[in-house]
Amino acid sequence: MMRGRTGLIAGMVGLFGVPVEAADEPGEHRKKASDGYVRVCTPYGKGFFTIPGTDTCLRVSGRARFEYAYQNAYSRTGAGDISGYQSRARLNFDARTQTDYGVLRGFTRIDMGSRTGFATMHAGALNRIGNTFPATGIDSAGRVQQQMTLDKAFVQFAGLTAGRASSFFDFYAHDFEFIVASMGSDVASTNLAAYTASLGKGLSATVSVEDPNFRQTAVYSSQTVRPLAPNLDGGPALRPVAPLFIGYAADGTPTGIGFVDAAQRSRVPDLVGVLRYDGSWGSAQGSAALHEISPGTLGSDAFIGTNLGQPTTLANNRDMGRAPSAYGWAVQGGVKVNLPALAPGDTFYLQGAYGEGTALYTGLPAYVGPYAQSATAIQGAAFQQFLNDAVLNPLTNRLELSTSFSATAALLHYWTPSVRSAVFGSYGRMTFAPGARVAQGLHFSLTGTGPGTPGTRFFELSQVLRDSYRFLIGANLIWSPVKEFDIGVEAIYTRYGMQEGRVLDLSRYPTQTAAYVNDPANPVATVTSVDAVQIRARVQRDF
Repeated sequence: MMRGRTGLIAGMVGLFGVPVEAADEPGEHRKKASDGYVRVCTPYGKGFFTIPGTDTCLRVSGRARFEYAYQNAYSRTGAGDISGYQSRARLNFDARTQTDYGVLRGFTRIDMGSRTGFATMHAGALNRIGNTFPATGIDSAGRVQQQMTLDKAFVQFAGLTAGRASSFFDFYAHDFEFIVASMGSDVASTNLAAYTASLGKGLSATVSVEDPNFRQTAVYSSQTVRPLAPNLDGGPALRPVAPLFIGYAADGTPTGIGFVDAAQRSRVPDLVGVLRYDGSWGSAQGSAALHEISPGTLGSDAFIGTNLGQPTTLANNRDMGRAPSAYGWAVQGGVKVNLPALAPGDTFYLQGAYGEGTALYTGLPAYVGPYAQSATAIQGAAFQQFLNDAVLNPLTNRLELSTSFSATAALLHYWTPSVRSAVFGSYGRMTFAPGARVAQGLHFSLTGTGPGTPGTRFFELSQVLRDSYRFLIGANLIWSPVKEFDIGVEAIYTRYGMQEGRVLDLSRYPTQTAAYVNDPANPVATVTSVDAVQIRARVQRDF
C-alpha cells in the first residue's frame, strides 16, 4: 500500500516538473518544501504531501465503482428496461496551508460516470440540471448517459466556506445507502457561502447563503408550449406555462386566458441556518431554510399548438402583472447516535422534516425524480406523483404553496470488522393547498389540460395535483475483504399512492380520456398505489 501511494505521489510530482526521484519515502528527511523536494505532510492526516516550492500540503484520492441493478417494470407503456448499469470514477484534490488565521483549505472533486438502463440508473434528474450528456440514438435515447460533473469546489478559511459544496441544511443525507431512495434532504452539490462559528462544548452555528436552483421543484404547469418569437439563444425553446384568467364578461364568465411562464427565476438566494452539537455519543442538528418561489411573467407572444383557450383581445384583456413571489420554508431535526456497545462503528440516525413550498428540503422527490413537477421511478407505472412546490391560482394570480413532510431512520451494524449492513426506512407526504386543484379545473373546458372539470368523474379520478404519500424500506450487506474495498448488495421496496381515493390506471388503459371516463356507460380501470422493488450490487475501491 505504501509503495502504491508513493507511486501516486511521484506521478503528481511529475506534473510539477520535479524529478520523480525527489519523492520521499515516509521517514526520509528534507530540509524545506521550498528546496524543490516533496515531503510527507503529517499534520492533516495520512496521504498528504507538500507541493514543491510551497507550504501547501496536498492529498490526492479517488474512487472507482461498478453497479448492476434490477427493477421491475410495467413494460406495457414503459421502456421495458429491467436492468441498469453504471461505472463511476471520482478524483479528489485536498489542499491545505497553515496560516496565522488557521488552516486555509481548498477542495475539489470531479465525478465521472457511464450510466444506462431504467430511470434511477440513468438518472433523469441529472439531465434536468445539466449534469450529464444524454444519448440521442434510437436504442439509447433517455436510457444512456455520460456524466462529467464538478461535484465539489470550495474554499474554507477561518469559519468561512465558499464554493460548490454539500448544503449545510442536510444531516443524514443517505449516508448508509446505495440507491439514494429514502426521503430526506440531500443536496450534495450546490453553490454557497457560509460561516460557521464554534460556540464551545461541541456546539456550532452556521449561517449559509445557498443557490436556490438546486432546491427548486416546479410550479405546476398544465402544458408546455413553444413561443413564436426566438429566444436569445437563437431558437424557440419549450417552456412550461400555467393558464391565467385575464378577462371576464359582465356575468363573470371568463372570456380570455393568458399563459404565465411558470419556470422559476433566480432572484434571491436561499437562507439556511443550522445549530449543531457533536459529542462522543454522536451528533444532533436542527436546520431551517427560507426559499423564494418566483415565476415568470404573463406571455406577451402568441403560442403555437393546441389548448390555447379563448383568444385575448383589447376588449377582454386586462393587465395582471407578474405574480408576487411566495416564500417557502422548511425545518429539519436529526440525531445521530454512536452504538459502540453493539459493535465498533455501529450508528443510528433519526430525522424528520416539514416544509411549505420546499419539497427538496424535505427530500420527498429523492427517488421518484427531483427537479420535475411529476415523476415516477417505475417505467410505465399506473400514475405519476405530483411534487410541485406551488400552484398558480388562475383566478387570483397568486402562488399557493404545497406542504411536505418526511421521516427517516437508518441503522448501520458491523457483524465483523469486515462485514457490515444497514437497514433504513422512511415515510413522506405531499399535500397541496386547499382549493388549488379545484381552481386548476376551472380552465379545463377552455384548455383541455389540468385535472378535469370539478364535479365530473374524470376530475375525481385524475392523477393531476392529487395529495400523495410514499413509504420505503431497505437493507444492504457489504463485505470489505481488504481496507478501502467494498463488495455489497442492497434491496429496497417502495410504495407511493393516494392519500385519499383512487386514480385512473394508465398502465393498463392509457387512453382513458376525459370524454371516455365521463361517460357513465364506460368501465374504467383505477388503482390506489404503485409498488417497486430494486436490487443493486456494487463493487467499489477507494484510494
